[in-house]
Amino acid sequence: MRTVFLLLLVAFPALDIGSACEEARKKRDLLVRTKRRWVLSTIELEEEMIVNYPYFLSKMYNDKIQGQDFSFEITGEAVTEGYLAINGTSGEVFALKPIDREKYDCFHVIFDVYDTDTNQKIDKELAFDVEVKDINDNPPRFIQFPQTFTVSESQVEGYLGVQVVAQDMDEKNTKNSTFNITVIKQTPPEPKIQAKWIDERTVHLSFTGCFDYEKAKEYNITLEAKDHGTPPLSSTEIISLNVRDTNTHMPEFKKKEFQTEVHEMKLYRDVFRFPVEDKDTPNTDGWRAKFFFISGNEEGIFKVETDPKTNEGIFSIVKEKNYENTTMIELKIGVENIEPFTKCVNGKLIKQDGKLYRPDSINVTITMIDGNDPPVFQPPKADVYEKEESEPGRVLFTPKVYDPDSSSFRFELVDDPANWVSIDEKTGEIKGTKKMDRESPFVDADNVYKIIIAAIDDGKPPAKGFCNVSIYLRDINDHKPQLVNNSLILCGNKNNKVMIPVQDLDADPYNGPFSFYFDDEEDEKHWTLEPAYGQQGGLVSLKPLPYGKYSIPLRMQDQQNNEGHETLEVVVCDCEEKNTCNVKKALSFSSWMSPAFAHKWPDRLWQTRDSGRDKTA
Repeated sequence: MRTVFLLLLVAFPALDIGSACEEARKKRDLLVRTKRRWVLSTIELEEEMIVNYPYFLSKMYNDKIQGQDFSFEITGEAVTEGYLAINGTSGEVFALKPIDREKYDCFHVIFDVYDTDTNQKIDKELAFDVEVKDINDNPPRFIQFPQTFTVSESQVEGYLGVQVVAQDMDEKNTKNSTFNITVIKQTPPEPKIQAKWIDERTVHLSFTGCFDYEKAKEYNITLEAKDHGTPPLSSTEIISLNVRDTNTHMPEFKKKEFQTEVHEMKLYRDVFRFPVEDKDTPNTDGWRAKFFFISGNEEGIFKVETDPKTNEGIFSIVKEKNYENTTMIELKIGVENIEPFTKCVNGKLIKQDGKLYRPDSINVTITMIDGNDPPVFQPPKADVYEKEESEPGRVLFTPKVYDPDSSSFRFELVDDPANWVSIDEKTGEIKGTKKMDRESPFVDADNVYKIIIAAIDDGKPPAKGFCNVSIYLRDINDHKPQLVNNSLILCGNKNNKVMIPVQDLDADPYNGPFSFYFDDEEDEKHWTLEPAYGQQGGLVSLKPLPYGKYSIPLRMQDQQNNEGHETLEVVVCDCEEKNTCNVKKALSFSSWMSPAFAHKWPDRLWQTRDSGRDKTA
């Protein structure tokens, strides 16, 4: 069996390509085990060779067969792209033009050998590889970097938040593809900016020192990527760094002293405006003023807000306070910025610590003029307890009043919706003038009747104080149980019972449960009460009744045996679905009532009794 053996040197692993050559080597290893017949010298082809083309590379020959004529042919990408050719008679292989290794690092070439007498292929699957040796023809280039970025003036030294990535296309892990990235130039020169490695292709930019917006607002940083090849190749890029102004100037008050007079117990808006000066960039957090109280506002009576347009402090009185006498209040107010203060001093970033840079402050004097304070009820709300329906004339309440500015005042009744009370103008005594009914619409759900009284002093102008008096009315048993409905329907075609709802306007223990009784013993022959005790009673017919209207006197007692008497009208009829009488059958006998039974029914049930009850069917 004919075999081909080709010895090759691989000298450039910069890119992980050449898999076709790798596969060819595996096949060639198998062929080497067989009898060797075709031999081709080792081909190492340097990329971008400067020689005269065509350039001889090697020659095919057979070391076992002599005196026999052959013809040769090669195929593959190297041939179709015009890089290799073979002399069909001699077997000499030539390079036709320079090869760029970064485009082709390996060619897998198939060749065929023919017997010139028979024009038949002598062997099958014959091939060799041509691998291209690297030279340092590619400089490292920046493939990822920001052309412009911004940092804060108050940036703490260290990492700038910028990564730069470069790449060299030459053979990996060789001097040709190993490179350094350095900052070769920066303007201005301070603070010092360096490139620090993250991995073999990436650096981040860092700095030592601090930025000063007033000295430099923009930096140009020149980066160089330079390999270790022979000769070394390099490339550069320029990155622009912009500095953002931050709070490096403390705001200062333009005026240091403020004073005014105001009346106590009043709210004031925009009492003062505090103008400030700040050299930082306007309309930034490093310029915007933030005011605060240093002393004198422990009770939160005053407030300072910042005008967003003018950056002034607006001083207001936001909480009322009653002063016993005219009082002078001393306030100390400071100012700072929203953004924390920092400053670059001698290459070091200084932060505000209250020692080197103290916030500016001002003194504000407020004179609170004491006014005529109104009388004060002690307490301002009073609860009084009274039994309803009590006889009028009794003193219900006498107020206690304190007035720091006056010892003379009078009383008046401000609100008495039911006109149940009167007030003594000099003492403030409240007396009942009428009986008070707990069930009155002027009494709320909690059985409370509310009135308002006032005390008026003799000041100029007079001042008035108020007191809310709540009169809690205790219930008495002044109401009797009564029927909710005096007329009910008993559906004779459905049942023989109807419930009797009862109400009593009194509160517990003067209301239900109730006891029920017939007021006429005669009714006990035809009806019974079941239940006869509870929040409502039940009326049950003892036997079928002719359809018609029945009048039944009842007695109802509450828990204290307070008794009510009422007559219940019951209509017995044939009902429809909604328990309403069928008009056509309402006054007729029910279907179970035979003429004989109707004839035997007591005549007095069909007549009007002396009591006036109507039982006519």
